[in-house]
Amino acid sequence: MPIELISIIDRQARARPDARALGDRQQWLDYAQLAGRLQAARGALRGLGLVAGDRVVVWAGKSVDTVVWLLAMLAEDIVPAPAHPGLKPEQVDHQLARCGARGLLADRARVKQYAQTAVEDDWGWWPADAIAQGRAPQALAAPEATSPPTTPIDEGQADADRLAMLFFTSGSTGLPKGVMISEGNLDTGTRLVADYLGLRESDVVAAVLPLAFDYGFSQITTGLACGAAVYLDDYLLPADLKRPLLRQQATVFAGTPGLLVPLSRQPWLGDAPALRVLTNSGGALPVAAVHRLREACPTAELFLMYGLTEAFRASFLPPGEVDVHPDAIGYPLAETTIGLVDADGRLLGPGETGELVQGGPLVAQGYINDPKATTQRFRPPPSGWPDETAERVVFSGDRVRMDEAGRLYFEGRLDAQIKVAGFRISPEEIEAVATTAPGVEEAVAVGEPDPESGNQRLILHVAPGQADLEALRHHLRAHLAPYQQPAAITAHAALPRSANGKFDRRALTATETT
Repeated sequence: MPIELISIIDRQARARPDARALGDRQQWLDYAQLAGRLQAARGALRGLGLVAGDRVVVWAGKSVDTVVWLLAMLAEDIVPAPAHPGLKPEQVDHQLARCGARGLLADRARVKQYAQTAVEDDWGWWPADAIAQGRAPQALAAPEATSPPTTPIDEGQADADRLAMLFFTSGSTGLPKGVMISEGNLDTGTRLVADYLGLRESDVVAAVLPLAFDYGFSQITTGLACGAAVYLDDYLLPADLKRPLLRQQATVFAGTPGLLVPLSRQPWLGDAPALRVLTNSGGALPVAAVHRLREACPTAELFLMYGLTEAFRASFLPPGEVDVHPDAIGYPLAETTIGLVDADGRLLGPGETGELVQGGPLVAQGYINDPKATTQRFRPPPSGWPDETAERVVFSGDRVRMDEAGRLYFEGRLDAQIKVAGFRISPEEIEAVATTAPGVEEAVAVGEPDPESGNQRLILHVAPGQADLEALRHHLRAHLAPYQQPAAITAHAALPRSANGKFDRRALTATETT
């Protein structure tokens, strides 16, 4: 059966056909129109020869059409792997290869980047063999609105273990990995989050985060699952947020620290009286920003949350505790089991700090076509694990502290991974691209605390000292996504190394950058 969300959209189309469902800057669809578009898109996917279980990379900007294609794939049990629209073609190639994709679906702007060619319609479809042979894409029109289905969709038999989606996320080493999200993960996560946020049909949910980010896609699933209206928009500058918050009167707004910190400083934020729910994930929100948001929006409920792509969501702090514990990331989510372990894998108690380990129905199936990385992160539960039925848990790689009341506090990463604006960045990927630039022989990427966002700034150190830094920046912009660009680059005569010959990253984090 398709995920529960598809059945809910179908039921909403019958019960509330004229209610707003999904919109962007150009258009709004009501639930009847959304159901009709989904029906047309499902037919188009079948016309391409796609069948249940096929994996498809979707590389496109955020729009109503993009969401329709993604939902249609879920309805057909096709597995979408949304790619960030800011990726470069070689990075999309990696995702295609890693997940063994049947093909690539791209919007017109991305088609031009990928093949230096245009398509007559708004979308291009490359089967895998066409990509391998360098053939041009097949033009594909966006699904047109049709009448909604006249009979209820055939829900079939539920299969919680069936692969539903792939979200790519950088691990502590190497290139991005595709996290395998099951139908059970998606359905359970949607239900739990919508429940504790108290979402309802009258809400307008602002979907500003990237759809390739599981937290961003969650705004689609949780909003539509409650019969709410979901408004899609992009964020570059704080003024861009006036569209969803003031013009569209959004009642629910989700952000990362990189988005919420500048938003908290906007003098117009108090003029968004419709706002009733604010959520933060993707990093701890600085206490000063928490206070500013509470002052600007005193009637809105602020949910401080924590999660990882490998298990969607782990904890949230009830809004009533935010003013007293603004630095907390909350209590374990319902139906999940959370524990902290030391370096030897022993469970820790309240008042201690260790690696967060999560079990329960939100734990993903692992990394696609990467059994080694899967066994490193997804393991049997530690001795004494509270849930005796658990066969596997996920080790987060995050240092977390638990107080005597059971509240959790994020303390940082255990590995060299860098988190910028909610995105996890593998330093090795940045370094590999940097060393292909002319004149750069060595490169090390590190993260340093950013008091403005509460996350990290990406700093790149290179050698030799005479490297052309402007040319290097141009090279990085050509080969890496915007969120992977260093905040600063420093050139050295030689990069420091430890006694065993490895780069001394700790010494570099203390180096003054320019």
